[in-house]
Amino acid sequence: MKHAHKPKQVSAADELFEYRSVEKRKLKLTMAVTGVMMAVEVIGGFLTNSLALISDAGHMFTHFFALLISFGAILCANREICHRRTFGFYRIEILAALFNSLFLFGVTVWILIEGIKKIIHPTPILGLQMFLIAAAGLLVNLLSAWILHGASKDDLNVKSAFLHMWADTVSSVAIVIGSVVIYFTRWNIIDPVLSIIIAFLIVGWGWQLFKDSANILLESAPKGMDSYQVAQALKEGVPEIKEITDLHVWEITSKMYSLTAHIKLKDMPEECATRAILLRIKDIANRRFDIEHTTIEFD
Repeated sequence: MKHAHKPKQVSAADELFEYRSVEKRKLKLTMAVTGVMMAVEVIGGFLTNSLALISDAGHMFTHFFALLISFGAILCANREICHRRTFGFYRIEILAALFNSLFLFGVTVWILIEGIKKIIHPTPILGLQMFLIAAAGLLVNLLSAWILHGASKDDLNVKSAFLHMWADTVSSVAIVIGSVVIYFTRWNIIDPVLSIIIAFLIVGWGWQLFKDSANILLESAPKGMDSYQVAQALKEGVPEIKEITDLHVWEITSKMYSLTAHIKLKDMPEECATRAILLRIKDIANRRFDIEHTTIEFD
C-alpha cells in the first residue's frame, strides 16, 4: 500500500529565507553589470573631458550605491522578529528608499554646479570616444532596467534602485545624441547643457521616491486607499456592523498592509457567530484591499 505524500510544510525559517529571494538575485546580477560599466564610464569621462559623461558616471555610481543599499536592506529585513521589534526589520527597506532619494538630490546639486562652471568656461570634448562609451552605458542601463522591471512593481525599495537605473537610461540616451552633435558641430556647450537637463530629470524622480517613502514612514494610508473607503466596504459587506471607530490602516513596507478598528455590532451575537463575522471582515479586507494583518475589537 502506497502512502500518500503529505504536503510540504513551509516553516517560518524557510519563509524568512525566501523573503525577497527573487529581488535579491536580480539585485546581485544588476550590481555586477553596473559595477563594470561604472568603472568604464568614470575612466572614459575623464579621458574625453566630458562633464555629461562624468555626470552619468557619477549617477551610475549612486545607482550602484542604491543597489547595494537595497540589497543590504533586504538582508536586514530577513532578520528574525524579536520582542522589541515586533514587525521585524521590514521598515529598513523604506529607510533605504528614503536615503536613496536624498542621495539623488545631493548628486543633482553637484551636477548643476559643475554644469554652470562648464558653460562659463567651455572645454573641448572628444565626441567619438564620448559616443562609444555612452552607447555602451546605454546598453548596460537597458539590460539592468529589464532585470529589475518586474521586481520593482511591488517593492518600493527595489523601485528606488529601478528609478536610479531608469534615470541612467534616459541620461545615456541624451548623452549618445549629444555626443553625435558635438562630433559633427564642435558645439562643446551641449555637454554641460545636457548635464543640467539630466540633473532636473533626477530631481523629479527623486522627489516622487521621497514622497512615497516618507508617506510609509509617517504611517499614511497606502496609495489609492483611505480609512473611509475601507469602512464603507466593510459595512456594505457585513450588514451586522452598526458602527466602526478608531479605524487605522497603514503600510508596514511595500505591499504589506495592516488594519486595526473598533467595531460595534447591531446585535451582540453568540461567540461562534461573532467569530464568523470576524472572518468575513478579514476576508473583505484581504480580498478588496490586500490587507493581511487585521486586528478587530468588538465593542
